[in-house]
Amino acid sequence: MEDTSGMDEAVSGEVVSVAHALSLPAESYGNDPDIEMAWAMRAMQHAEVYYKLISSVDPQFLKLTKVDDQIYSEFREHFEKLKIDVLDPEELKSELAKEKWRPFCLKFGGIVEDYNYGTLLRLDCSQGYTEENTIFAPRIQFFAIEIARNREGYNKAVYIRDHDKEGEKGADSEEEDKVEKRAQSRGEEGVTREEEK
Repeated sequence: MEDTSGMDEAVSGEVVSVAHALSLPAESYGNDPDIEMAWAMRAMQHAEVYYKLISSVDPQFLKLTKVDDQIYSEFREHFEKLKIDVLDPEELKSELAKEKWRPFCLKFGGIVEDYNYGTLLRLDCSQGYTEENTIFAPRIQFFAIEIARNREGYNKAVYIRDHDKEGEKGADSEEEDKVEKRAQSRGEEGVTREEEK
């Protein structure tokens, strides 16, 4: 058996250095492509986990942070008319929107861990994470919008659609079982008839 301890140590060292690099403030870097790729990969992993979560559990009952109630009430206080089922990127990314979002986001600086960490946010909440349906947003903005989508029932479409697909698979499987049993019973009858001859 090969000795892989040297390779394990090297991989472990790389993981530690990437984790350390991701923990440093953004100002520490220029436009380092390796760091950008690490951030993008981490954001994509977060998106995949979140989508699986809202697909498998009724989103109405999800708790994303310890302070969901505070995030939701302050979000709706500051952005009461923001349409959250299908987001307009201009309402999140324009200079005017940034001026409005900045104080909201900063309010959660010591409350929500990594509140300004880059996260992927779906524009249309009835759809998945695709290139056309995804924008990059600070984590607190993601939490505010997704908590509101969950509480207001918008994310339920994903949950229902995925459960309907599972139901269809189950129904298809049940139908296949019935057909197979009928075929088996016909085959057994045929054998029985031939044995009788």
